[in-house]
Amino acid sequence: MSTSADPTPLLEMRRISKTFSSVHALTDVSLTVYPGEVHILMGENGAGKSTLMKVLAGAFPADPGSEILIGGRPAGIVDPLSAKSAGVAIIYQELALAPNLTVLENIYLGREPRRGPMIDRSRMSSGAETLAKLGASFGPETLVSDLSIAERQLVEIARAIDAKSRILVMDEPTTALSSRETERLFELVARLKAEGLAIIYITHRMAEVYELADRVSVLRDGRYVGTLVGEDIKPEKIVHMMVGRDLSSFYKKAHSGFSAGKVMLDVSNLSDGRRVKNGGFQLHQGEVLGLAGLVGAGRTELARLIYAAEPRAAGTVKLDGREMRFRGPKQATDNGVVYLTEDRKGHGLFLDMSVGDNVNLQVMERDSKWGGWLHRRRGRQRTAHSIRTLAIRVSGPDADVGSLSGGNQQKVLLSRLLETQPKVLLLDEPTRGVDVGAKSEIYRIIDDLAGAGVAVLVISSELPEIVGICDRVVVMREGVTVGEVGGHSGVPITEQSIMALATGVELSQRVA
Repeated sequence: MSTSADPTPLLEMRRISKTFSSVHALTDVSLTVYPGEVHILMGENGAGKSTLMKVLAGAFPADPGSEILIGGRPAGIVDPLSAKSAGVAIIYQELALAPNLTVLENIYLGREPRRGPMIDRSRMSSGAETLAKLGASFGPETLVSDLSIAERQLVEIARAIDAKSRILVMDEPTTALSSRETERLFELVARLKAEGLAIIYITHRMAEVYELADRVSVLRDGRYVGTLVGEDIKPEKIVHMMVGRDLSSFYKKAHSGFSAGKVMLDVSNLSDGRRVKNGGFQLHQGEVLGLAGLVGAGRTELARLIYAAEPRAAGTVKLDGREMRFRGPKQATDNGVVYLTEDRKGHGLFLDMSVGDNVNLQVMERDSKWGGWLHRRRGRQRTAHSIRTLAIRVSGPDADVGSLSGGNQQKVLLSRLLETQPKVLLLDEPTRGVDVGAKSEIYRIIDDLAGAGVAVLVISSELPEIVGICDRVVVMREGVTVGEVGGHSGVPITEQSIMALATGVELSQRVA
């Protein structure tokens, strides 16, 4: 961080307030960022992080009395174009690229150099040079649709740098990246920091805080809580600032575990002929079983085979002792097996529909009468019960799901599945993109379900989560379930024991 050499802040956001109708999304929030630093912005979903950054990016006008200074001068940000002119670039989780255009065309999108009415491609060479400087493995004429998520992020960063941006905002940039892609991103962030960029980095992951942060600022309920620097950046301080309460029982388990239950789901030699070669495990009533492995190991594909979302090539699935061959997800759901997708926005929720409609979507048949009319009172009662028991923060049952924070969206999707009264619950990355407070609530819900006798399978890429909430852990490697830890295996559930199986280290080596 260059604050000692240059004590002048590059960015000062003073008394930022933002009101939507009668809702105060931000109240007197301040943020100070210096050149050559990574300033991490944290807070629960709904704390106001995205709203604050959208004010900075000109997407939302701030309320009167708010002030933004860049380089010590009023920035005059009134819209996205003026924000870009002031040197602000923001990379959202949903990348703003045109997939049908080339990389170079995306780098210059909206600021194409022209000769008369025509685009002057000869003056677009700096974009290619910027791309090469960032170490891109693809060329400027590559179509964006042919790039991976990590490569598309690199295009966004190249666009920001080529536009001479001085302030770069990155919103949860590693959500869809592999561990190696994340390492490359961190290396790039370090280079940009060394070149004097001010980087505002939004994340929920503590490991990223330790890796990157020069300072950490926390928002709660639309207000600025404080900033931590250097040795003061500690997880317990951050968590307390974020949620205003002690989370010492973050992973508390009250259910008895798998030993008390019978086998509810028995999967044997399951294969799709492609990614899943041989998947098998037993899941007991009242158990929380983890399914771990490296990215690409086949965890999601195995869950989708069980749920009949994909056709199986071989293997058997037994539910409560009976072999099942579901013809599709609806038949799986009707028999008590439900699946929470890892992509809640793309494949789970209907964002333009209300909370009530989303909660009741899979049980509407129960409420139908007189040849198709819906008994809406039952649906309203069901929605109210879900909002209350899952602690969904929402203005009311008629609010659009798309307006909710990530954690509350996840709880709406989970409540829809629970209304089917499942015997087996398959949860794929249940806390992805969810803040620490909502994670704690989701863990409580999982524990309560297991305590009520539901058999729960949790797929997660976060090893602390797997270690914290699971009774046993089955590990996949290259499409095969290669072993388990916990339970009667004799191997304790630790991050080291899980990674040893995931990477192929021999058992004797792991025990040693």
